[in-house]
Amino acid sequence: MATPTPSSLAPRASTLWRMAGRFPPRPRAPYGTSAGAPCPDTRPDPTGARSFRAATRAAAAAKPQTPARSRTWTPPYQADLGLILGVLRRGPGDPAFRLTQDRAVWRASRTPEGPATLRVALRAGRAEATAWGPGADWFLDRLPELLGAADTPEAFTPRHRLVADSARRATGLRLTRTGLVLESLIPSVLEQKVTADEAYRAWRRLLTRHGEPAPGPAPERMAVMPDPRAWSLIPSWEWHRAGVDDKRAATILRAVRLHSRLERAAGLPPEKAAALLEAVPGIGPWTSAEVVQRTHGAPDAVTTGDLHLPGIIGYALTGDRTTDDAAMLELLAPYAGQRHRAARLILLAGRVPPRRTPKMPYSDISRL
Repeated sequence: MATPTPSSLAPRASTLWRMAGRFPPRPRAPYGTSAGAPCPDTRPDPTGARSFRAATRAAAAAKPQTPARSRTWTPPYQADLGLILGVLRRGPGDPAFRLTQDRAVWRASRTPEGPATLRVALRAGRAEATAWGPGADWFLDRLPELLGAADTPEAFTPRHRLVADSARRATGLRLTRTGLVLESLIPSVLEQKVTADEAYRAWRRLLTRHGEPAPGPAPERMAVMPDPRAWSLIPSWEWHRAGVDDKRAATILRAVRLHSRLERAAGLPPEKAAALLEAVPGIGPWTSAEVVQRTHGAPDAVTTGDLHLPGIIGYALTGDRTTDDAAMLELLAPYAGQRHRAARLILLAGRVPPRRTPKMPYSDISRL
Protein backbone atom coordinates (compact mmCIF):
# COMPACT_ATOMS: atom_id res chain seq x y z
CA MET A 1 0.00 0.00 0.00
CA ALA A 2 1.36 3.37 -0.91
CA THR A 3 2.14 5.42 2.18
CA PRO A 4 3.99 8.67 1.62
CA THR A 5 6.84 9.35 3.99
CA PRO A 6 6.30 11.92 6.75
CA SER A 7 7.89 14.63 4.63
CA SER A 8 5.75 13.86 1.61
CA LEU A 9 2.49 13.63 3.55
CA ALA A 10 2.82 17.19 4.76
CA PRO A 11 6.28 18.39 3.78
CA ARG A 12 7.63 21.67 5.00
CA ALA A 13 7.37 24.51 2.53
CA SER A 14 11.12 24.68 1.99
CA THR A 15 11.16 21.00 0.98
CA LEU A 16 8.28 21.51 -1.43
CA TRP A 17 9.95 24.46 -3.14
CA ARG A 18 13.18 22.50 -3.58
CA MET A 19 11.33 19.62 -5.20
CA ALA A 20 9.62 21.81 -7.77
CA GLY A 21 10.82 20.85 -11.24
CA ARG A 22 13.13 18.20 -9.85
CA PHE A 23 12.15 15.62 -12.44
CA PRO A 24 11.97 17.32 -15.86
CA PRO A 25 10.26 15.30 -18.58
CA ARG A 26 12.56 13.40 -20.89
CA PRO A 27 12.13 14.48 -24.53
CA ARG A 28 11.08 11.71 -26.88
CA ALA A 29 11.73 11.47 -30.59
CA PRO A 30 8.67 10.77 -32.76
CA TYR A 31 8.03 7.19 -33.80
CA GLY A 32 9.94 6.21 -36.88
CA THR A 33 12.68 8.81 -36.44
CA SER A 34 16.16 8.91 -35.10
CA ALA A 35 17.53 11.69 -32.92
CA GLY A 36 18.07 14.83 -34.95
CA ALA A 37 16.22 13.49 -38.01
CA PRO A 38 12.54 14.38 -37.64
CA CYS A 39 10.11 12.99 -40.16
CA PRO A 40 6.35 12.48 -40.31
CA ASP A 41 5.02 9.88 -37.89
CA THR A 42 3.48 7.21 -40.07
CA ARG A 43 3.42 4.42 -37.52
CA PRO A 44 -0.16 3.37 -36.68
CA ASP A 45 -1.39 4.22 -33.19
CA PRO A 46 -3.39 1.21 -31.98
CA THR A 47 -4.26 2.84 -28.65
CA GLY A 48 -5.49 6.10 -30.10
CA ALA A 49 -3.67 7.86 -27.25
CA ARG A 50 -1.63 10.20 -29.45
CA SER A 51 -4.64 11.20 -31.50
CA PHE A 52 -6.63 11.71 -28.29
CA ARG A 53 -3.98 14.04 -26.89
CA ALA A 54 -3.68 15.90 -30.16
CA ALA A 55 -7.43 16.33 -30.37
CA THR A 56 -7.75 17.65 -26.82
CA ARG A 57 -4.89 20.09 -27.29
CA ALA A 58 -6.29 21.29 -30.59
CA ALA A 59 -9.72 21.74 -29.02
CA ALA A 60 -8.20 23.66 -26.10
CA ALA A 61 -6.30 25.91 -28.48
CA ALA A 62 -9.45 26.57 -30.52
CA LYS A 63 -11.53 27.54 -27.48
CA PRO A 64 -11.70 31.22 -26.65
CA GLN A 65 -9.57 31.79 -23.58
CA THR A 66 -11.63 32.89 -20.62
CA PRO A 67 -10.34 35.99 -18.88
CA ALA A 68 -8.40 35.57 -15.67
CA ARG A 69 -10.29 35.98 -12.41
CA SER A 70 -8.51 37.26 -9.32
CA ARG A 71 -9.16 37.41 -5.62
CA THR A 72 -7.20 38.54 -2.57
CA TRP A 73 -8.02 37.12 0.84
CA THR A 74 -6.26 37.72 4.13
CA PRO A 75 -6.32 34.66 6.41
CA PRO A 76 -6.97 35.58 10.05
CA TYR A 77 -4.22 33.15 11.01
CA GLN A 78 -0.68 32.24 10.01
CA ALA A 79 -0.85 30.09 6.87
CA ASP A 80 1.81 27.90 5.29
CA LEU A 81 1.00 26.89 1.71
CA GLY A 82 3.38 23.95 1.82
CA LEU A 83 1.78 22.45 4.92
CA ILE A 84 -1.79 23.18 3.84
CA LEU A 85 -1.75 22.25 0.15
CA GLY A 86 1.17 19.82 0.04
CA VAL A 87 -1.15 16.86 0.77
CA LEU A 88 -2.88 17.47 -2.59
CA ARG A 89 0.24 16.72 -4.62
CA ARG A 90 0.57 13.14 -5.86
CA GLY A 91 4.31 12.84 -6.24
CA PRO A 92 6.97 15.24 -7.51
CA GLY A 93 5.77 15.04 -11.13
CA ASP A 94 2.04 15.49 -10.53
CA PRO A 95 0.63 17.13 -13.71
CA ALA A 96 -2.19 18.71 -11.67
CA PHE A 97 0.06 20.34 -9.05
CA ARG A 98 3.07 22.57 -9.51
CA LEU A 99 5.31 24.66 -7.30
CA THR A 100 7.16 27.49 -9.02
CA GLN A 101 10.26 29.48 -8.19
CA ASP A 102 8.17 32.43 -6.99
CA ARG A 103 6.77 30.23 -4.20
CA ALA A 104 3.35 30.02 -5.82
CA VAL A 105 1.19 26.90 -5.92
CA TRP A 106 -0.58 25.99 -9.18
CA ARG A 107 -3.47 23.53 -9.26
CA ALA A 108 -5.38 22.16 -12.24
CA SER A 109 -8.76 20.71 -11.30
CA ARG A 110 -12.05 19.64 -12.80
CA THR A 111 -14.69 21.57 -10.88
CA PRO A 112 -18.49 21.14 -11.14
CA GLU A 113 -18.44 24.10 -13.55
CA GLY A 114 -15.60 22.77 -15.73
CA PRO A 115 -11.81 22.65 -15.77
CA ALA A 116 -9.87 25.39 -14.05
CA THR A 117 -6.35 26.40 -13.14
CA LEU A 118 -5.60 28.17 -9.87
CA ARG A 119 -2.46 30.02 -8.90
CA VAL A 120 -2.15 31.08 -5.28
CA ALA A 121 0.70 32.75 -3.43
CA LEU A 122 1.12 34.37 -0.02
CA ARG A 123 2.37 37.94 0.03
CA ALA A 124 2.72 39.81 3.34
CA GLY A 125 0.13 37.56 4.94
CA ARG A 126 -2.37 37.89 2.07
CA ALA A 127 -3.41 35.10 -0.25
CA GLU A 128 -3.32 36.35 -3.83
CA ALA A 129 -5.17 34.00 -6.18
CA THR A 130 -5.76 34.00 -9.92
CA ALA A 131 -7.83 31.42 -11.79
CA TRP A 132 -8.55 30.59 -15.42
CA GLY A 133 -11.08 28.40 -17.16
CA PRO A 134 -14.82 27.72 -16.84
CA GLY A 135 -14.39 26.73 -13.18
CA ALA A 136 -12.39 29.82 -12.18
CA ASP A 137 -15.19 31.45 -10.17
CA TRP A 138 -15.94 28.16 -8.41
CA PHE A 139 -12.28 27.88 -7.41
CA LEU A 140 -12.02 31.45 -6.13
CA ASP A 141 -15.30 31.29 -4.18
CA ARG A 142 -13.84 28.40 -2.19
CA LEU A 143 -10.35 29.84 -1.70
CA PRO A 144 -10.74 30.31 2.09
CA GLU A 145 -11.82 26.69 2.59
CA LEU A 146 -8.97 25.51 0.38
CA LEU A 147 -6.57 27.37 2.67
CA GLY A 148 -8.09 25.95 5.83
CA ALA A 149 -10.56 28.63 6.93
CA ALA A 150 -13.10 25.95 7.92
CA ASP A 151 -10.56 24.13 10.08
CA THR A 152 -10.62 24.43 13.88
CA PRO A 153 -7.12 23.71 15.20
CA GLU A 154 -7.99 25.50 18.45
CA ALA A 155 -10.02 22.40 19.37
CA PHE A 156 -6.82 20.36 19.46
CA THR A 157 -4.98 19.75 22.75
CA PRO A 158 -1.59 17.95 22.59
CA ARG A 159 -1.27 15.00 24.95
CA HIS A 160 2.34 14.05 24.20
CA ARG A 161 5.46 16.19 24.31
CA LEU A 162 6.45 15.17 20.78
CA VAL A 163 3.02 16.25 19.47
CA ALA A 164 3.18 19.55 21.37
CA ASP A 165 6.64 20.32 19.98
CA SER A 166 5.49 19.50 16.45
CA ALA A 167 2.39 21.71 16.84
CA ARG A 168 4.56 24.65 17.94
CA ARG A 169 6.77 24.27 14.88
CA ALA A 170 3.90 23.73 12.43
CA THR A 171 1.90 26.83 13.33
CA GLY A 172 0.91 27.30 9.68
CA LEU A 173 -0.75 23.87 9.42
CA ARG A 174 -4.43 23.90 8.48
CA LEU A 175 -6.53 21.08 7.05
CA THR A 176 -7.58 21.90 3.50
CA ARG A 177 -11.09 21.27 2.18
CA THR A 178 -11.33 20.83 -1.60
CA GLY A 179 -14.95 19.70 -2.02
CA LEU A 180 -13.89 17.57 -5.02
CA VAL A 181 -14.41 13.86 -4.46
CA LEU A 182 -13.22 12.17 -7.67
CA GLU A 183 -10.07 14.31 -7.68
CA SER A 184 -9.04 12.68 -4.39
CA LEU A 185 -10.68 9.29 -4.89
CA ILE A 186 -9.02 8.22 -8.15
CA PRO A 187 -5.39 8.76 -7.04
CA SER A 188 -6.21 7.17 -3.68
CA VAL A 189 -7.45 4.05 -5.47
CA LEU A 190 -4.26 4.04 -7.54
CA GLU A 191 -2.28 4.00 -4.26
CA GLN A 192 -3.97 0.83 -2.99
CA LYS A 193 -1.57 -2.07 -2.30
CA VAL A 194 1.37 -0.61 -4.26
CA THR A 195 4.36 1.60 -3.54
CA ALA A 196 4.01 5.36 -3.72
CA ASP A 197 6.33 5.50 -6.73
CA GLU A 198 4.14 3.08 -8.69
CA ALA A 199 0.98 5.03 -7.86
CA TYR A 200 2.56 8.39 -8.74
CA ARG A 201 3.80 7.01 -12.06
CA ALA A 202 0.31 5.75 -12.93
CA TRP A 203 -1.31 9.10 -12.05
CA ARG A 204 1.25 11.00 -14.15
CA ARG A 205 0.82 8.78 -17.18
CA LEU A 206 -2.98 8.71 -17.08
CA LEU A 207 -3.28 12.49 -16.76
CA THR A 208 -0.61 13.20 -19.35
CA ARG A 209 -2.09 10.85 -21.94
CA HIS A 210 -5.81 11.20 -21.27
CA GLY A 211 -6.30 14.51 -19.51
CA GLU A 212 -6.56 17.92 -21.13
CA PRO A 213 -4.20 20.89 -20.96
CA ALA A 214 -4.72 23.14 -17.97
CA PRO A 215 -6.52 26.40 -18.86
CA GLY A 216 -4.69 29.70 -18.86
CA PRO A 217 -0.94 30.34 -18.71
CA ALA A 218 -0.26 27.29 -16.56
CA PRO A 219 3.28 25.92 -16.32
CA GLU A 220 4.25 23.56 -19.10
CA ARG A 221 2.74 20.05 -19.09
CA MET A 222 0.14 20.77 -16.44
CA ALA A 223 -3.08 18.85 -17.11
CA VAL A 224 -6.62 18.57 -15.83
CA MET A 225 -7.70 15.03 -15.04
CA PRO A 226 -10.14 13.40 -17.52
CA ASP A 227 -13.85 13.83 -17.07
CA PRO A 228 -15.90 10.75 -16.06
CA ARG A 229 -16.67 9.81 -19.67
CA ALA A 230 -13.01 10.05 -20.67
CA TRP A 231 -12.01 7.85 -17.72
CA SER A 232 -14.55 5.24 -18.85
CA LEU A 233 -13.14 5.27 -22.41
CA ILE A 234 -9.56 4.47 -21.40
CA PRO A 235 -8.85 1.05 -22.94
CA SER A 236 -7.65 -1.86 -20.83
CA TRP A 237 -4.15 -1.85 -22.33
CA GLU A 238 -3.66 1.78 -21.32
CA TRP A 239 -4.39 0.89 -17.70
CA HIS A 240 -1.88 -1.93 -18.03
CA ARG A 241 0.77 0.34 -19.53
CA ALA A 242 0.25 2.73 -16.62
CA GLY A 243 0.96 -0.15 -14.23
CA VAL A 244 -2.63 -0.34 -12.94
CA ASP A 245 -3.97 -3.85 -12.32
CA ASP A 246 -7.49 -4.91 -13.24
CA LYS A 247 -8.84 -4.62 -9.70
CA ARG A 248 -7.88 -0.98 -9.22
CA ALA A 249 -8.94 -0.07 -12.76
CA ALA A 250 -12.34 -1.71 -12.20
CA THR A 251 -12.80 0.22 -8.95
CA ILE A 252 -12.09 3.50 -10.72
CA LEU A 253 -14.49 2.65 -13.53
CA ARG A 254 -17.22 1.84 -11.02
CA ALA A 255 -16.57 5.15 -9.25
CA VAL A 256 -16.75 7.28 -12.40
CA ARG A 257 -20.04 5.62 -13.38
CA LEU A 258 -21.39 6.80 -10.02
CA HIS A 259 -19.65 10.18 -10.14
CA SER A 260 -22.81 12.28 -9.65
CA ARG A 261 -23.72 10.45 -6.46
CA LEU A 262 -20.17 10.34 -5.13
CA GLU A 263 -19.55 14.05 -5.71
CA ARG A 264 -22.57 14.80 -3.52
CA ALA A 265 -20.64 13.18 -0.67
CA ALA A 266 -18.72 16.45 -0.36
CA GLY A 267 -21.84 17.98 1.18
CA LEU A 268 -22.29 15.23 3.76
CA PRO A 269 -20.64 14.90 7.19
CA PRO A 270 -17.33 13.03 6.94
CA GLU A 271 -18.70 9.83 8.50
CA LYS A 272 -21.65 9.64 6.10
CA ALA A 273 -19.41 10.57 3.15
CA ALA A 274 -17.03 7.73 4.05
CA ALA A 275 -19.94 5.27 4.29
CA LEU A 276 -21.21 6.37 0.87
CA LEU A 277 -17.78 5.85 -0.66
CA GLU A 278 -17.35 2.44 0.96
CA ALA A 279 -20.62 1.28 -0.62
CA VAL A 280 -18.68 1.10 -3.90
CA PRO A 281 -16.93 -2.29 -4.26
CA GLY A 282 -13.16 -1.86 -4.04
CA ILE A 283 -13.30 1.17 -1.73
CA GLY A 284 -12.55 0.41 1.90
CA PRO A 285 -11.77 2.37 5.08
CA TRP A 286 -8.21 3.19 4.01
CA THR A 287 -9.34 4.79 0.75
CA SER A 288 -12.36 6.59 2.19
CA ALA A 289 -10.24 8.12 4.96
CA GLU A 290 -7.66 9.34 2.45
CA VAL A 291 -10.47 11.00 0.48
CA VAL A 292 -12.39 12.74 3.27
CA GLN A 293 -9.15 14.04 4.75
CA ARG A 294 -8.82 16.15 1.60
CA THR A 295 -12.41 16.77 0.50
CA HIS A 296 -13.76 17.60 3.97
CA GLY A 297 -10.66 18.57 5.91
CA ALA A 298 -11.86 15.94 8.40
CA PRO A 299 -9.73 16.23 11.57
CA ASP A 300 -10.74 12.81 12.93
CA ALA A 301 -10.47 10.72 9.73
CA VAL A 302 -7.47 8.67 10.81
CA THR A 303 -6.17 6.24 8.19
CA THR A 304 -6.44 2.57 9.14
CA GLY A 305 -5.26 -0.45 7.17
CA ASP A 306 -2.00 1.27 6.25
CA LEU A 307 1.23 -0.68 5.97
CA HIS A 308 3.49 1.89 7.65
CA LEU A 309 1.42 4.43 9.59
CA PRO A 310 0.77 2.33 12.76
CA GLY A 311 4.46 1.53 13.10
CA ILE A 312 5.45 5.18 12.65
CA ILE A 313 2.96 6.42 15.25
CA GLY A 314 3.80 3.62 17.68
CA TYR A 315 7.54 4.23 17.35
CA ALA A 316 7.15 8.00 17.72
CA LEU A 317 5.01 7.81 20.85
CA THR A 318 6.23 4.64 22.60
CA GLY A 319 9.27 3.36 20.72
CA ASP A 320 7.38 0.26 19.55
CA ARG A 321 7.72 -0.21 15.81
CA THR A 322 5.44 -3.29 15.77
CA THR A 323 2.29 -1.31 16.59
CA ASP A 324 -0.80 -2.47 14.69
CA ASP A 325 -4.04 -0.64 13.87
CA ALA A 326 -5.73 -1.51 17.16
CA ALA A 327 -2.76 -0.29 19.20
CA MET A 328 -2.48 2.85 17.05
CA LEU A 329 -6.12 3.73 17.66
CA GLU A 330 -5.57 3.18 21.38
CA LEU A 331 -2.61 5.57 21.33
CA LEU A 332 -4.67 8.16 19.46
CA ALA A 333 -7.74 7.75 21.69
CA PRO A 334 -6.86 10.86 23.77
CA TYR A 335 -7.19 12.85 20.54
CA ALA A 336 -10.76 11.69 19.79
CA GLY A 337 -12.24 14.11 17.27
CA GLN A 338 -8.76 15.23 16.18
CA ARG A 339 -6.96 11.95 15.46
CA HIS A 340 -6.05 12.80 11.88
CA ARG A 341 -4.50 16.10 12.98
CA ALA A 342 -2.54 14.28 15.67
CA ALA A 343 -1.26 11.80 13.08
CA ARG A 344 -0.23 14.65 10.78
CA LEU A 345 1.72 16.33 13.58
CA ILE A 346 3.39 13.04 14.52
CA LEU A 347 4.45 12.53 10.90
CA LEU A 348 5.77 16.10 10.75
CA ALA A 349 7.92 15.40 13.79
CA GLY A 350 9.98 13.10 11.56
CA ARG A 351 10.60 10.40 14.18
CA VAL A 352 10.38 7.24 12.12
CA PRO A 353 11.74 3.76 12.88
CA PRO A 354 15.07 2.96 11.22
CA ARG A 355 14.81 0.73 8.21
CA ARG A 356 15.69 -2.93 8.81
CA THR A 357 14.62 -4.50 5.55
CA PRO A 358 14.95 -3.46 1.89
CA LYS A 359 12.28 -1.22 0.44
CA MET A 360 9.25 -2.90 -1.09
CA PRO A 361 10.30 -4.00 -4.58
CA TYR A 362 9.02 -1.97 -7.49
CA SER A 363 6.83 -4.18 -9.68
CA ASP A 364 6.06 -2.64 -13.05
CA ILE A 365 3.23 -4.73 -14.50
CA SER A 366 3.37 -2.68 -17.69
CA ARG A 367 6.47 -4.71 -18.65
CA LEU A 368 4.60 -8.00 -18.47
